Amino acid sequence: MPEQKHSVCALDCPDTCALVLNIDQAGRATKIAGDPQHPITRGFLCGKVAKYLEREYHPSRLLHPLRRIGAKGEGKFAQISWEEALSEITSRLSSIARESGPEAILPYSYAGTMGLLNYGGMDRRFFHRLGASRLDRTICSSTGGLALMQSQGARLGMEPEQFANAKLIIAWGANVLGTNSHLWPFIVEARRNGAKFYVIDPVKNRTGRAADKHFAVNPGSDLALALGLMHVILCDGLEDRAYIDSYANGFGELAALASDYPPARVSQLTGISVDDIVTLGREYATVQPAAIRLNYGVQRSDRGGAAVRAIAALPVLTGAWRHAGGGLQLTTSGAFEFNNAALERPDLQTLSPLGREARLVNMSQLAHALLELDKPKVHALVVYNSNPAAIAPNQTKITVGLKRDDLFTVVLEQFQTDTADYADIVLPVTTFLEHTDLYRTYGHYYVQLARPALPAPGETKSNVEIFRLLAKRMGFTDACFDDTEDQMMEALLSSGSPFLKGITLERLERERSIRLNLSPTGAPFLPFATGGFRTPSGKFEFGASALNYMPPVESRYGDAALHQKFPLELISGKNDDSMNSTFGYRAEVDQQTSLLSIHPDDAAHRNITDGVWVRVWNERGECRLQAKVNGDVKPGVVRARSLGWAKTSPANSSINHLTSDRLTDIGGGPTFYSCLVDVAPY
Repeated sequence: MPEQKHSVCALDCPDTCALVLNIDQAGRATKIAGDPQHPITRGFLCGKVAKYLEREYHPSRLLHPLRRIGAKGEGKFAQISWEEALSEITSRLSSIARESGPEAILPYSYAGTMGLLNYGGMDRRFFHRLGASRLDRTICSSTGGLALMQSQGARLGMEPEQFANAKLIIAWGANVLGTNSHLWPFIVEARRNGAKFYVIDPVKNRTGRAADKHFAVNPGSDLALALGLMHVILCDGLEDRAYIDSYANGFGELAALASDYPPARVSQLTGISVDDIVTLGREYATVQPAAIRLNYGVQRSDRGGAAVRAIAALPVLTGAWRHAGGGLQLTTSGAFEFNNAALERPDLQTLSPLGREARLVNMSQLAHALLELDKPKVHALVVYNSNPAAIAPNQTKITVGLKRDDLFTVVLEQFQTDTADYADIVLPVTTFLEHTDLYRTYGHYYVQLARPALPAPGETKSNVEIFRLLAKRMGFTDACFDDTEDQMMEALLSSGSPFLKGITLERLERERSIRLNLSPTGAPFLPFATGGFRTPSGKFEFGASALNYMPPVESRYGDAALHQKFPLELISGKNDDSMNSTFGYRAEVDQQTSLLSIHPDDAAHRNITDGVWVRVWNERGECRLQAKVNGDVKPGVVRARSLGWAKTSPANSSINHLTSDRLTDIGGGPTFYSCLVDVAPY
């Protein structure tokens, strides 16, 4: 029997799977699988992680520090020692901080790993002590998260296990089979017990094709649809007045707003028929328990925050939260009440040369930061856990910024990504199978510990170790830079939260995965069954004054002149096998992300046939994709899967050369899915 070791998948996914690896006598992993004992993982993995050992042992894995020897973006590097790399980095950062001020240094990171230590531990301490600009990490979930905070006062939602008890499940902007596959068995169980499963999405993806009914909503019109459903519910008297009166504020204003959204008007805005709007509203209110799996695609539009607030109001309006199997899930992350301040140490900013909190830079507007921000101008960029030259919007301008001769760029990476090609110094980092970390999640309620299952290859180091070494080289003598990983995890667990009561490092060492203390053993967690909202009032805040619908600027009902010039609405939803740009080196990802779904009517109008290469463009840029003429989208909408690497894509450009860095209504998030384009044969 081979030796077995356990780990946790660190990729940016709500499932945060528990892993089991088979290890041969040479210490090499021969198999990776889902842990059959984990209540959510249940012994299976998505297609991305089932092949993860291919990434672990890939011949293109970065194993040594590198210094650029060619032009920025050319990808020419020479191997150097860690001594040389650390010396050059600290010398350049010290010089920039001295000459332009420490805020001229900008860290750029996101969720390349979801492990708390390597996501935001020693790195945050380092940049706080240095006085570098702070990064507002808005690229993914900030808009929806803030919407929940304004309405619910907490980022809490249904347990995935409770979906099995539902009689109606709506996946709203949620491609469950592609991006949340471990929820699917609970949906299957519910359907076997008679539940209906509906999908609301502009694209008929795998999940939409598997649904009992797919509602092809116009991009960015989710808020209008939610208000239309409210109109039906209230006109038919199907609301739960007892729940509303006890646990919500602002019902009168919400009812007045919903009265302005009759089905006929909403049908015009959303592209969904009047009959479907009426039927869905009545069914949602009368079939209980009713569950909504809301995902973050909904918030990637101009009024995305308002859309999330309106959809989150539906289970309050109908009292769905009362029932096991009823309610909504966007995220569960708010239950993991760790002592983040002890991990990140924002107090160190008072010891920096600034002596105060540093400025905040929005990561969704990286082009602005690199090309327009001043006082001080950004002169150093340190990238880790991210590939901004692929994932950030407005790529044409970002590329110009990354090519600046006066920008010193350091990239911590496992592969030579688009961003790494622009680096001055590249540092090789470990994968999640090679270092210690503590994991929360945003799709279930289990905290998990992972120790290294495999040795770190070559000269790779963890983020924690790299920033610890940089701190020492910068002369930072604060005791926190000597903390071990175990000390950092113990600090995280020291919050005193009742949800974490009894969860210690010693217990995690034994059990690996522990459910938070949300409810008595064996009892379902029903976060809002009897109110319990965490707003200042203690009630759900409908907030109707912020919920009036306005079409996105880049849409069929937005800027008329712009729509006439670029008449197709582009949705760049996640590719099932990509995990953003993580697997961009895989040939199959190149193939999958090179496709553009287009409706037969739009294709015929442009003399486009299935399989031909097309030019997709707007005023921001262009890319080259292969037409897939099918019924996945309605007329006026095109869909591209994100995200491949630009350097391995046709014409060396990707879909984010088309997207804008215009921000959402709240939370400063990107409006990836409000994007007008046109298409023509190459």
